[in-house]
Amino acid sequence: MHALRRLRRESRRHVVYDLLLWVVLGVFIAAMGPDPFKDPAGFAMVTVPRVGLASVAVLVGRPYPLAALVLLLPLGPWQFSEGFATVDLSWLLPRRNVKILPLLATSPYIMWYAYLTGRLLARAWPALAAFGVISLVGVGVVLAQGGDLALWVSMGTALLGTYLAPYVLGLVRRLLLQQRRQTRLSVEAQARMRERARIARDMHDSLGHDLALIAVRAAGLELAPGLAPEQVKAAGELREAAADATERLREIIGLLREEADAAPLSPVGEDVAELVRRARDSGMSITLDLSPGPVPDLARPVVQEALTNAAKHAPGAAVEVSISPHRIRVRNGPPRTRPTARPGGLGLAGLRERVRLAGGALSAASVADGFELDVTIPHVVGRDGSEAVTLEG
Repeated sequence: MHALRRLRRESRRHVVYDLLLWVVLGVFIAAMGPDPFKDPAGFAMVTVPRVGLASVAVLVGRPYPLAALVLLLPLGPWQFSEGFATVDLSWLLPRRNVKILPLLATSPYIMWYAYLTGRLLARAWPALAAFGVISLVGVGVVLAQGGDLALWVSMGTALLGTYLAPYVLGLVRRLLLQQRRQTRLSVEAQARMRERARIARDMHDSLGHDLALIAVRAAGLELAPGLAPEQVKAAGELREAAADATERLREIIGLLREEADAAPLSPVGEDVAELVRRARDSGMSITLDLSPGPVPDLARPVVQEALTNAAKHAPGAAVEVSISPHRIRVRNGPPRTRPTARPGGLGLAGLRERVRLAGGALSAASVADGFELDVTIPHVVGRDGSEAVTLEG
């Protein structure tokens, strides 16, 4: 049943093409045989069986081109009256008018199915076996006609040109299409990995920052006067739970993240001032110094990463943020409470790569009793001669 289903044409176009192929092939076969009006018996004995073979070959040729090639074997290039070229081999043999690549009316169709065999057949051994049988038939034809060396030359070129060369062309075509498909799949896989990196960046930049602010609020509650011991304990548990959630988030990011430069997804329209305001509302002590001039696009991710790290690793510390068109500096003091986050996250590594791709430089190190993150951005001269700021790549 599966074989019968494969014989069905996938579209009406395939049906029309195969019908036209069958009609034209039948006409050519009829032209090669006896005249049906002058020799009806010969026509019935020779042409009708050939047309029957051609009909079956066309029927199975699209899903099983090798079977069609074998069915058309009696219509192969076994006659040497016509050829692609006629050469004089008297310099090598005492022979003239040697046919190179003998051609019959059915030769183009045999070449077509040989091409389809290479194009569609994945396994090589059935084709090799069929070509071995075809070569044996060719050897038998030459021996039956006397085995003259000129006949061997004609038969060799016939087998090469009618069977082997089209098969090799189809094989090369199939390999090229496979390579193109593998390239497309590789590009799609890279796109998926970039999307995973985008998700990881979003989780780190947005969720990680929000979790850090929750921990800051909880730390503020722990230090608030007038709370009962149970409330202080609950605030501490909340702060530790937020820190644990941040660590689990870091583990998930480690699975999702790959080296890729993907723009982070952040709240729409939020600038540095809004980011600092949200952090202040969570209880962080922040001073913001914005110098005149354009604010670089890298300012928001740099400040967000610095505030997140300060909230996790220096709870309660005062933070100073300074932004100019070509420099971003964030510095925090010593922590007021014991930090619960573990070092070794991926935030600074990803931020360093983004700054590098933008042509800038990032330094992050401990200073005095705190920590400082410093980013410098190169100057770029615009077409109008004015100075511009290098933005993210």
